[in-house]
Amino acid sequence: MYGVLDISTSALVAQRANLDVIAGNIAMKDVTRDEDGNSVPYRRRVALMAAGDGGEGGRPGVHVTAVVEDPSAFGLRWDPDHVDAVKEGPEQGYVRISNVDYHTEMVNAMAAARAYEANVTVMEAAKSMVTSTLQLIA
Repeated sequence: MYGVLDISTSALVAQRANLDVIAGNIAMKDVTRDEDGNSVPYRRRVALMAAGDGGEGGRPGVHVTAVVEDPSAFGLRWDPDHVDAVKEGPEQGYVRISNVDYHTEMVNAMAAARAYEANVTVMEAAKSMVTSTLQLIA
């Protein structure tokens, strides 16, 4: 029975990390410069999950293996007065913007929240079964 709780706990931790990545993407959506001040927009990040708890022994569960950057292309927004607007060439007057799509991130956040809720429900059901079993034994 404790295996069920361990599996659900690993899923809760993984979904919390996933939600943290999603929240970071939403927060950084409009950033057009990197940490060094260069005109490079924020690149969307994605949490990669894998089976197993990530520890030794290969126990069942799930864990975040890495947080990677999404290689998709940056978007363009027409704003010739922006300080980061392209100064010359065919993209002159456009500002390169992040590859974060707000709607996609919100859908991903809702899916992660639902997965989190489902694992909490599994833990509550397991707790209820253990309680019922102990009542039958006693």
